[in-house]
Amino acid sequence: MLDSAYHIFDNLVSFFTRSMNWHMLLATYWFLFFVEFPRYYLLEVCMVVWYKFTYKKRRKKREVARRMLYIENPRVTILAPGKNEGAHIYKLVSSLREQTYRNFEIIVVDDGSDDATPLICRDLEKAGYIDRYLRLGIRGGKANAANFGLYYAKGKYIIHLDADSSLDRNALENILIPFYYDPKIKGVGGCVKVRNMRDTICTSLQALEYLKTIQVGRMVTSWLGIYHIISGAFGAFDTAALRQVGGWDIGPGLDGDITQKLRKAGYRIHFAEHAICLTNVPARWYQLFKQRMRWSKSLVRFRMRKHADVLKPTSNFSFLNFISNMESILYDSVFNYVWVFYIVTLVFSNTDNLVEILIIGWLIRLVFAAIAFTVILLVSERSRQELHLGGYLLLGSLYTGYFLRVTRLLAHTKEIFFFSSYKDPWNPHKTSLEARLEKI
Repeated sequence: MLDSAYHIFDNLVSFFTRSMNWHMLLATYWFLFFVEFPRYYLLEVCMVVWYKFTYKKRRKKREVARRMLYIENPRVTILAPGKNEGAHIYKLVSSLREQTYRNFEIIVVDDGSDDATPLICRDLEKAGYIDRYLRLGIRGGKANAANFGLYYAKGKYIIHLDADSSLDRNALENILIPFYYDPKIKGVGGCVKVRNMRDTICTSLQALEYLKTIQVGRMVTSWLGIYHIISGAFGAFDTAALRQVGGWDIGPGLDGDITQKLRKAGYRIHFAEHAICLTNVPARWYQLFKQRMRWSKSLVRFRMRKHADVLKPTSNFSFLNFISNMESILYDSVFNYVWVFYIVTLVFSNTDNLVEILIIGWLIRLVFAAIAFTVILLVSERSRQELHLGGYLLLGSLYTGYFLRVTRLLAHTKEIFFFSSYKDPWNPHKTSLEARLEKI
């Protein structure tokens, strides 16, 4: 075995020194250098330089906004819709009772649970842990449950939470502060991190992914003004603006859909990197595959189909909305198909030294991943706790570059040609039937 490893290493060194120069390197790995590196690595380095350079200015702006928040002290509605979430509700409301911002009401909406959720929530309501418990006898879907809660909400702002989430002590305060930066900001996304990151390799890789794509990635898109998805696990909205756009539409992909509706209405969306929410992620690969298939289908459904008008030069045209949608479509969908062409041509044009080519490609990705991880550690509020995730960089390129990319390819293909998101059992059949009207 050691002889085989030495032989591969010897061939790799020989191939690299004999055949690889800068011209050959760029020609062979053009997808990595010209598609992935500028968007996912170079922009992040530029952002962290800006982030550190403007620290004092941002801190002053943030402190002024914080004072304005506490002077007004607005009533806030915390909305937690879900089905069969009774086991998680107590942990959620307990974390809310420890928040630094205290002027809020809690509304839990039970979307037709068939477990002990009604009993648990009614007990919590009697004990004063929950302000209002609402129950839908027949499951209508998460959007329907959220809109039911919105009808009863009394707060100036709505904070939408997944029932299995928990928050840092200052998370509510931090997600509300951006509303006082600019009166046009009507939606604020929180920073979602993985709570069960040490459970399995699968959860650890997701924790690393969340740090890169959510904490750092959404800082980049918010910085550029093209931030396009407020996570349903932790997001805040101006109640009046939310009602103005009609609340959440039924069907899959409601997180990105409501964000798109607010942007189209002329409002701004902001990402609050200091507002930390912890959530559990799938611990098994098949569960993760099913989740990402559903998420990826949603991109096609609302970006390419439902909100395709954003890409057209109409009277309501917004250049930032156009760029926001096109960036997502290009990098999350179109370039996945380009990647297939890249891999096929790479394999067939390098049959004699394919192993060496793949190993060098993996090493390049590893260098890129190390750069990205350095950026993560520079901006994260709990970098010491997350430092151990650096050991998973060795597997990161396989996870993001192959598993997630192939999953997106399958999901987008199924959705583009077969409209499969409208048949997803995650959404109730009756709401899927109504949502299908969007494609007619």
